[in-house]
Amino acid sequence: MQIVPLHDQGAERSPLAAARLHRRLTVTEAARRAGIGEDEARWLEEARIYRFHSTDAAMLALLLYATSLGIDHREAKELAGLPVPPKPFEPGTRVRLVAVAAVAALLAALLTSLAFSKLGDTGTLKPLPPAGAELLPPWQVKVDVFAGAHNLTRTRSVASKIGGLGYAIERVRTAPQQNYRSTLVYYEPGGKALAARLAKQLGTTTAPLPGGSNARRLVVIVGRR
Repeated sequence: MQIVPLHDQGAERSPLAAARLHRRLTVTEAARRAGIGEDEARWLEEARIYRFHSTDAAMLALLLYATSLGIDHREAKELAGLPVPPKPFEPGTRVRLVAVAAVAALLAALLTSLAFSKLGDTGTLKPLPPAGAELLPPWQVKVDVFAGAHNLTRTRSVASKIGGLGYAIERVRTAPQQNYRSTLVYYEPGGKALAARLAKQLGTTTAPLPGGSNARRLVVIVGRR
């Protein structure tokens, strides 16, 4: 029997992580069975879908990982928090096919973020539209997301949500300070309107950065609330 590391046992569990721990597998062993990299397995479990280089790569890794764990339809519904009827008898092949589709549905919303996050504008920066004009599309706005309250798991979830809105995620990491009480969207000079749009989408407020010159860059620091 393989021993699961203590840090796995105490971490916040995603549906995929819960399924793996139920089978007493380490991330390394589960990744080996699926034929994917250990980092890719962690990205799936931690909802860091934006780290994959394409939507197709993320979907393929998800299907391989779910299949290697042998998650059936009933378990997939339990992991998703859906009502589960009395267990029926079903042929094994059909169970496996339905299971893959069910697990894919759990993360489908996260996978959509990749279609937009790779479309960031990498050329020379252009001036923002004048006040009252239509705002730049989200995929032309780069966003850094920092954990500001010892909440990296929640921060990754917020980053996936922002990516799903179409923004280009640049970095997701821990902030130098960890005493932020509220989540805020910070902006550099000229980026207030873009920050206000993202803040409204996240249900939070904005604040200016003390300096900078890139009006298309936003910084989201995820606080305790």
